[in-house]
Amino acid sequence: MSTTPEPMSLRHVLTAPTEPASVRLARETAEMTYAEWGIEATHPTMGPALLILSELVTNSVRHAAVASPSLTVTFAAGEYTLAFAVHDRHPYHPGVVPSRTGGLAVVAELLAEHGGTCALRRDADGGGKSVWITLPL
Repeated sequence: MSTTPEPMSLRHVLTAPTEPASVRLARETAEMTYAEWGIEATHPTMGPALLILSELVTNSVRHAAVASPSLTVTFAAGEYTLAFAVHDRHPYHPGVVPSRTGGLAVVAELLAEHGGTCALRRDADGGGKSVWITLPL
């Protein structure tokens, strides 16, 4: 198996207010975007992906809204991989993402169960971060 990351030639970006309604908006946008790219809602990866996405957007809404009036979700896909990132401008950066305890435990379990990965990328100015998720198709 290659250790070279797969190119993600398909991309779509959603910017939304950091408020509860954005959780549903992110899920609906994911379903529509991935379906346009040929990854239907019935694909086995979509259920876990949507749950992880919901958890990450909910975390931004709960913990970052004061410092980050909007959040950005970047959707991406390649031939064998589905990916997305949730970005907010809150300066808090979890040390280990996701952890096996706390609010991201569900994310950690789903990633482990489905062979996915998670990476935390800090903004260059330290004022925000993106949590990138990849899941194999």
